[in-house]
Amino acid sequence: MSASATIAVAAAAIETPVSPLARIYGEPLAQMPHDLYIPPDAMAVMLDAFEGPLDLLLYLIRKANVNVLDIPMAPLTLQYLVYVEAMRSQNLELAADYLVMAAMLIEIKSRMLLPRPKAAIGEEAEDPRAELVRRLIEYEQMKLAAQALHELPQAERDFDWVEVWVEKTLLRRLPEVTVLDLQNAWRGILRQARLHTRHLLQREELSVREHMTLILRRLRDADGFVEFVDLFDPTLGAPVLVVHFLALLELAREHLLEMTQVEAFAPIYLRLADAHSDSR
Repeated sequence: MSASATIAVAAAAIETPVSPLARIYGEPLAQMPHDLYIPPDAMAVMLDAFEGPLDLLLYLIRKANVNVLDIPMAPLTLQYLVYVEAMRSQNLELAADYLVMAAMLIEIKSRMLLPRPKAAIGEEAEDPRAELVRRLIEYEQMKLAAQALHELPQAERDFDWVEVWVEKTLLRRLPEVTVLDLQNAWRGILRQARLHTRHLLQREELSVREHMTLILRRLRDADGFVEFVDLFDPTLGAPVLVVHFLALLELAREHLLEMTQVEAFAPIYLRLADAHSDSR
């Protein structure tokens, strides 16, 4: 080799940087140490992980693209045993369920090879794979349902709870009393009055203002709500009750009392108006 070629090779070697194999504490490592020991199975990695023997069987069936209702037992059993043996060769601890399933597959495979007894007329012969197929279908349904639940939004995984406290005082609004409510209540009072009608041959002086005073005094003494029917005494007779009712309507017209009802057809309650009660 000429001197110019040697110089060109040396220049190329200088210009081409050598990528380090690794970095230890920030320092590049260009060559492997001569005394470094790497175990034979150090780079062996099993990527497939299954939750149990049924999961493994379902994976093998879907991978082979076969119908779960018509499982080819011979290749399925062989693939299952190969996977179990691979797990054992990797020094992985096998659960007892995998070994039980292996024994079950071998038994089903053996029963498939044996001649089946003739079934009665109108009945199908028993399939040795029936129990395995049932378990696989149930497992797949549960697995799909679990996957669907896992894909739903979950608190503290996909979103966080946010609570906002708003202090707000709402004024309770009492429902209004309609004319129909008063009419129905008044009819009830009259029905009770007819049961206690007295035939008195005397003339009685009735004053609306006097009964207004009686109603105001009754509401003031109650210091709150009084039921509508409690303001009337059916034993006094219809004339007195009529005047008493007129006095009540006059007080309502002058806004000296309030009427309320919790809901439709519920009892009617009365109390002094706020302005009148504050002036006591």
